[in-house]
Amino acid sequence: MIDEQWEAIIQNNSAYDDVFLYAVKSTGIFCRPSCKSRPPKKENVSIYTEAKEAIKDGFRPCKRCKPNGLRLPDEEWIDHIKGYIDLHFHERVTLDLLADIGHGSPFHLQRTFKKIVGISPVEYMQQVRIAKAKELLTNTKKSLVEIGKEIGMSNIPYFITLFKRVTGYTPIQFRKKGNYSDE
Repeated sequence: MIDEQWEAIIQNNSAYDDVFLYAVKSTGIFCRPSCKSRPPKKENVSIYTEAKEAIKDGFRPCKRCKPNGLRLPDEEWIDHIKGYIDLHFHERVTLDLLADIGHGSPFHLQRTFKKIVGISPVEYMQQVRIAKAKELLTNTKKSLVEIGKEIGMSNIPYFITLFKRVTGYTPIQFRKKGNYSDE
């Protein structure tokens, strides 16, 4: 990549939209230089002259800038977001961050996620966290504080409340009663 291309990406320069596209390895998405998404790390960027080259290399079109008029199908877009949540549930994940990673607006992501999955991204992340907590309660002797931190919920009273709302048991009751993985 030459410095001129990098500057076009950083400055969201629409004059380069018909000249090249850029793909971001960390997100698996390709964009036009004018895309208003968060600037990528330079080392994660690959340059393409045509969308079909980026697609051939496994990249998907951006939902925000729709390079060459292409759109990522909603189901594939939401699978990408779910995959991110599945890998990063223990971190602070916000709707704005998910929208940024998926190159879409928070409102559109929320609406599309709920339409396809049936629940919001936050509810999905809570399900992933509770499933991991159930696994840790069943298979380890870790304390609630350790488990809470491991699943990204360091507020233990909230963790206990959410766990009980989802499973019908407090984490301690769940651990004492045994494996409830079929619930």
